[in-house]
Amino acid sequence: MPTAKRLPSGSWRCQVYSHSIIKTDKNGNIVYDKDGKPKKKRIYESFTSDDTSRRGKIEAEAMANDFILNRKGKAQKRLSEGNMTLLEAIEKYIDQHRTTLSPTTIKDYETIKKNGFQDIMLLKLKDFDTDILQDAVNRESKRLSRKRTRNPKPIATKRLRNEYGLIRPVIKKYRKDIDFEEISLPKVPPRIPDLLPAETIFRIIRGTDLELAVSLAMWLSFTSSEIRGLTKSKSVNGDYITIREVLVDGPNGPVRKAIGKNDYRNRRHRIPPYIKQLIENIDGDILVPFKSWELSHKWTQLLKKNGLPHMTFHDLRHVNASVMALLRIPDKYAQERGGWKSDKIMKKVYQQTFSDERERVDDVIDQYFEDKIQHECNTKK
Repeated sequence: MPTAKRLPSGSWRCQVYSHSIIKTDKNGNIVYDKDGKPKKKRIYESFTSDDTSRRGKIEAEAMANDFILNRKGKAQKRLSEGNMTLLEAIEKYIDQHRTTLSPTTIKDYETIKKNGFQDIMLLKLKDFDTDILQDAVNRESKRLSRKRTRNPKPIATKRLRNEYGLIRPVIKKYRKDIDFEEISLPKVPPRIPDLLPAETIFRIIRGTDLELAVSLAMWLSFTSSEIRGLTKSKSVNGDYITIREVLVDGPNGPVRKAIGKNDYRNRRHRIPPYIKQLIENIDGDILVPFKSWELSHKWTQLLKKNGLPHMTFHDLRHVNASVMALLRIPDKYAQERGGWKSDKIMKKVYQQTFSDERERVDDVIDQYFEDKIQHECNTKK
């Protein structure tokens, strides 16, 4: 029960905890604790009675008790009126969906909460409108990426869209009146990686600690999380290898999951003899004992060492899809092997053409038109 205290003036004052707000420094930046969570400042309500007698003490305490009894209803009213900040609403959204979101998604949401759209994170939901949102999107598109310390560039368009993909549903939950269709986002430019031929990749990975991981990605079209989740005891059965678990990065470290991104990912492949021999040479149960960033870093360094253009580790799946297209593998089987939900995704995102093969096609087309031009010139003579 709250207890009133006498002030120097003789009046009585009783203080009761009301709510907490996000702490900021003198520059208006959010202050975080060692766990990466925003620090909060407790706010108290004061109830005062000018009656200096004992009756004034009872009156101040009665007002405080009345506040406590009605605080829950008032808090709900504050929420319904949009008095939450965007940051508070995002935290609530994450907590409400923690059991249904993947660890990787939660980790990304926590990163967005800390780095993205910082200029509107402390804005109350009731104060948002389309102009404020559009201006925030425009400013965020120019925010420099923290991944690069040298010659920093603005964050990627895809990253901006991922950030907006979190704040939009959060705001929309409380602000049904905002027309989100009016908000324009920059289009993601198509990314067409310059893929290396399979023979070049095999040449540089031979005898390295990446040989198995790269082969699994390029040959069997496994993703990084799928490769890291492979074990001899659960994944390998005779001449076949099956995706039974994936290893993803969560907010508190790696998390082993029993299912992949979707049902299409939990697939089974026959193990080629080349890969089977590599698996047999592995000591222990885990086939590829690398962290996600280690796979990416080692692959990038291997390319640099051999003077080859940059390709991401994930681009090895693009190599696989493009090889299947080159070999004219029917879409049904190519889609099944790659674990793609639809052949549209496979064709639009993953299938590219190799530089050498593209040049050969260009030569054929150029030769056709050059022959026609030459024929026309000879006719006029």
